[in-house]
Order: sequence, then C-alpha cells, then structure tokens
Amino acid sequence: MSKPKRNDKVRVHYTGRLDDGSVFDTSQGAEPLEFTIGANQVITGFENAVKEMEVGEKKTIKIPADEAYGPRREDLVIKVERAKFPPHITPEVGMHLQITQSGGSILNVLISEVTDEYVTLDANHPFAGKDLTFDLELVSIG
Repeated sequence: MSKPKRNDKVRVHYTGRLDDGSVFDTSQGAEPLEFTIGANQVITGFENAVKEMEVGEKKTIKIPADEAYGPRREDLVIKVERAKFPPHITPEVGMHLQITQSGGSILNVLISEVTDEYVTLDANHPFAGKDLTFDLELVSIG
C-alpha cells in the first residue's frame, strides 16, 4: 500500500474533539471529507497526519494549536464604541458579524462582550489557541 503524496485527492472520515472530549465536527454518517494534498484546504496538522497513512488505516492524533488554527491573538480583539454601531443592529454576546476592512476584505467577528459604552469584537478563529484531537480513517487516495 502507498501513502498519499502531493496533488493526490484523498477521502477521510474524521471526528474532531476538544480537550474536554466534546465533539466539534465529524463526517460519520455522511460522506468522507475530500481534499487535495498540498492545496492548503485543511489545517496543517490534519494534512500531515493523513500523508503518513495508508488506505484503510485508522488512527487518533493530537494537533497542537500552532498546527491547527494558531495561537489566540489579543490584537484581533477590539473594542468599538457602541455609538458607532449601526442603529439597526442590537449587539448581543455570541452574535456573529462580518465587517469590511479598509482594503475591502471581509472579516468574521464574534461579539464577546457588550457594555453600555463598548462592544468587544473578536476576530480569532473559535479554535485559536486550542489543541485538537482527531480520529482519522483514510478511505481512499485518487
């Protein structure tokens, strides 16, 4: 049996868990995840683990935060004056918003705090700073 190499299309069943054991995503009961090795379609640690597998192989891996969604960055957390919020939006903790940056790119943010004066926006990925555990099964190559 061979292992996948660059530009190979692979199909993988997976279950992703946080350190507390809670499942955040799974392909079980659905089609396997399909991606191309080397195309930066999945997080680095996930792809690196799959590259070392053979078809039919199953394994559990732990991916450190820096090979997943990176460290949590405080520079991606900003406080905005509540008065600067559009009047048609009532900010609530947990609300997801998209904001347009000065260059025109769109940034996904989560409202993490609301006070009478400020709204705190967090642009970190929800899994930034977290190690992730995956159960993997390489279903096919090609």
